[in-house]
Amino acid sequence: MSAMDSSLHQMLERVRAAVGDAAPLRIRGGGSKDFHGMRLQGDVLDMRALQGIVSYEPSELVVTVRAGTPLHELEAALAERGQCLAFEPPHFATAQGDVATVGGMVAAGWSGPARAGVGAVRDFVLGVEIINGKAELLRFGGTVMKNVAGYDVSRLMAGSWGTLGVITEVSLKVLPVAPAEATLRFAGISQADALQRLNQWGGQPLPLNASRWLEEGAAGMLYVRLRGAAAAVEAACQKMGGERMESAQAAIDWIACREQQLPWFQQPRLGDCLWRLSVPPTAPVQPLPAGIAPPLVEWHGALRWVHAPRSMGPQLKAWAQSVGGSATLFRAEIADQMSAEPLFDVKNAALQRIHAQLKQAFDPAGIFNPGRTVE
Repeated sequence: MSAMDSSLHQMLERVRAAVGDAAPLRIRGGGSKDFHGMRLQGDVLDMRALQGIVSYEPSELVVTVRAGTPLHELEAALAERGQCLAFEPPHFATAQGDVATVGGMVAAGWSGPARAGVGAVRDFVLGVEIINGKAELLRFGGTVMKNVAGYDVSRLMAGSWGTLGVITEVSLKVLPVAPAEATLRFAGISQADALQRLNQWGGQPLPLNASRWLEEGAAGMLYVRLRGAAAAVEAACQKMGGERMESAQAAIDWIACREQQLPWFQQPRLGDCLWRLSVPPTAPVQPLPAGIAPPLVEWHGALRWVHAPRSMGPQLKAWAQSVGGSATLFRAEIADQMSAEPLFDVKNAALQRIHAQLKQAFDPAGIFNPGRTVE
């Protein structure tokens, strides 16, 4: 038995023992996302033993990777062949050595600035191998060993936070790096004007890839990234106007935005949390009380970050729901503190039933990542 087969076998035995003992397991890759969620419970099931690229077919735009593989290693291998993960997953690596893994990337389902232009993590997941709550090794997508009728399980695992199964292997669609890129900056733009422009541009044949609006100093600043064929990018630059940024600095700034390292993210008031509002891009400017700074807006208006105290949660959630979206406490008031908010606090009764049925189907003993959801 190879070392990798041995590691997988050990994980299966760990899950089997946990089921028998009704002992919860905390599935953990590189720990880069430990800050997010309600609370961490159970014995750690460390995924880092499952590392490596299983297969990579650049001509087919498909890569299969073991779940414990560091995300930066996968991205480096793709870059060598001029390819990438188009949805730009954030890493949130820390000075303490926490690193993002491929399995954690899928389990969290977080996408970066390009989400509005290319799609989400789940749109690029072609197949998964998982250990379910019965200690069975199952594969979905591609060659199906065993299936659960009615579920697109591969995509279902994206954003499930390990509550449905242990992701051991993932097959992903990759894309070539765009041949051309440009970032335009528009100074003195209000949030309302920025949202209006982004919605107008979104209805035109422009190679929009990412955007962000925020206040820098006292001025509103809109940044728009274009990606695509060189001719299309150049034509869009001429049509849209604005100031074209130097490429190297623009690239640094977009990575900083993805990793929440822009000055805006680093300067909350004492006692403020970071809230993530997912809303329709056409949603109007959110009314905020005095003392709350304007948001940082991404995804052409569909993602809005707000620094606000925990006590303002009900107000933020009510507004997001009123426009057809949702609000989540993303980061707690203090670094290294859990947000202490459930990830799947579903209010809709029909959705609650679906969540419960999925949990029962995949993890009947309830051993995977308890505390990530409302009990």
